[in-house]
Amino acid sequence: MTKKDYIKLLETIGLYLELKGENTFKVSAYRKAAAALEQSQVPIEELTDFTVLPGIGKGVSEVLDEFRATGSSSLLDELKEAVPEGHIQMLKIRNLGAKKIVKLHKELNITTIDELKAACETHQVSTLAGFGKKSEETILQGITDLETKKDNITINEAVRLTGFINQALEACQHVKSFAVAGSHRRMKEVSKDLDYIVMTDDAAAAAREIEGFDFIEHVEVSGTEKVSVYIKIEDLETGVDFRFTDDKGFAQMLNHFTGSKEHNVKMRQLAKARDEKVNEYGITLADGTLKQYATEEEIYQHYGLPFIPPAMRDDVTAFEVEQSQIVTLSDIRGDLHMHTTASDGAYELEEMIEACIQKGYDYMVITDHSRSLRVANGLSVERLLEQSDKIKSLNAAYSEIDIYSGVEMDILPDGTLDYEDDVLKELDYVIAAIHQSFTQSEEVTMQRLVNACHNPYVRQIAHPTGRLIGRRSGYAVNMDQLIQVAAETGTVLEINANPMRLDLNAEVLRQHPAIKLAINTDAHHIQHLEFMKYGVGTAIKGHVKREQVLNSLSRQDFRDWLKKGKN
Repeated sequence: MTKKDYIKLLETIGLYLELKGENTFKVSAYRKAAAALEQSQVPIEELTDFTVLPGIGKGVSEVLDEFRATGSSSLLDELKEAVPEGHIQMLKIRNLGAKKIVKLHKELNITTIDELKAACETHQVSTLAGFGKKSEETILQGITDLETKKDNITINEAVRLTGFINQALEACQHVKSFAVAGSHRRMKEVSKDLDYIVMTDDAAAAAREIEGFDFIEHVEVSGTEKVSVYIKIEDLETGVDFRFTDDKGFAQMLNHFTGSKEHNVKMRQLAKARDEKVNEYGITLADGTLKQYATEEEIYQHYGLPFIPPAMRDDVTAFEVEQSQIVTLSDIRGDLHMHTTASDGAYELEEMIEACIQKGYDYMVITDHSRSLRVANGLSVERLLEQSDKIKSLNAAYSEIDIYSGVEMDILPDGTLDYEDDVLKELDYVIAAIHQSFTQSEEVTMQRLVNACHNPYVRQIAHPTGRLIGRRSGYAVNMDQLIQVAAETGTVLEINANPMRLDLNAEVLRQHPAIKLAINTDAHHIQHLEFMKYGVGTAIKGHVKREQVLNSLSRQDFRDWLKKGKN
């Protein structure tokens, strides 16, 4: 377990205590303890006594000790029994916090979203002190938004769900291989459900194994061609189709059920022009022979086409793209945005270095948060420069990879930057980002971004719109203006590969085919380095060329680019 796991435990207990209506001092004790762990520079495995940290008392320490010993918490288990599950679901309603949920429960005995909706519709909520008619309307709108979203899952939610499903399929005796298909394989930001292609020699036996998964709520279709189920895992639920095939038909079925309607229509047109037919089972040649290729690449070759990546199969534009120029995951030579325990990351500096070496990267940049982002334990000037010195010494010690010192620096609400230039000039790579005051006007927000681009030491703007898919639309950005200013000042814009963000998005990338980009994971955990595939998938969907991507440069070319400085 990492420090993040301990922090998450404390924050979760604090949330449940608040939903239970416990006194604020008790709730605060767990949140302060989480903050103390967040800010601690001592590795979690060396903390044999948690009470040495300011803000952690004996009671909280005992909870952490139990968690370390067992991987669970009896206190949290008790709280989960005491707090209605519906209260946790209510937290998903926009602008409805724990304190209001407690009051609704106390005054109206509301335990579910359905009960809350009924209370709003009968105007019981507006009669409560602290609510009123406007609050009632806002809650109803929040419930409507939640119900609308319920039929869809974001790409980040799909990533979480497929992790569980993949693990279950890997344990199946009669499943030889499997792959995700459908809109999620095309890296759509929102999907209605999930699709799997399952290779098996015994579809009936594989179906029985799948129908036995403990996270299945109910089976909708049971058969030897397809099993359709509805699943619920943690706070997520959706439909999943499992389609069965043998090894000979696997590639064709995967290709067919990955392609959008438009993509598959185009494939059928290509087949018809050759007096052939194509469907999920294979290609029926002019003489009636069924042709089944072993790989998707061979399917496209059959029609004289280069391989079209799954992320490009939403429409027919991919058939006209010069695929040899499009960036691929293997082109990425480094990651330029990541965090360590110095701010809000889960791993030490050296551990992040070793993880990047394992990925075969030629270079990496450490970019912990700046001082104004206190919630993320942002670095003071002294701590930042100390870290920079340490990175430079480590860079000299590692021959396998170039390690650069950087920072993810806040662009403050008044348009100034979190550090002065005499600090920034000591770093190798400075990223600027907006993390606060999202409701400012477009004019004010753009002035903040423009100021950052014009700074001689700011090399990149991180997650340029600040959006979180399905949760937050971000701040107001004039994207045409930002891209123009970035080009004029030699500032790189980021594709943030975290599946919660994917910012910039593919639509912007297609509209602006000459943007200079960096594809970064913004990793706060070693496992987050694997997010790179989602960032590259977004770039592919956006038809981004290799030459546009900064971190596709060779080790020496990236060194030279840094030394050259901004335009």
